[in-house]
Amino acid sequence: MHYGMVPRHPILAAFGLNVRKMREAKKLTQEALAEKSDLDPTYISGIERGIRNPSVLSIARVAKGFQLRRHGG
Repeated sequence: MHYGMVPRHPILAAFGLNVRKMREAKKLTQEALAEKSDLDPTYISGIERGIRNPSVLSIARVAKGFQLRRHGG
């Protein structure tokens, strides 16, 4: 591992890859998804690279950005 590199947990890497694939399938840029999600584009980038460990609330914001249906309250 190089100095300054953050080890990626396999679950975070897999989640990030799925976010990127979904974003690309919807033809959204990271900036567009960030705007729709009320998050910073660098945060979306970190999620996709598997170096961020997003909270449940951040995951809900990303789901909102993808316009996924919300269940409950």
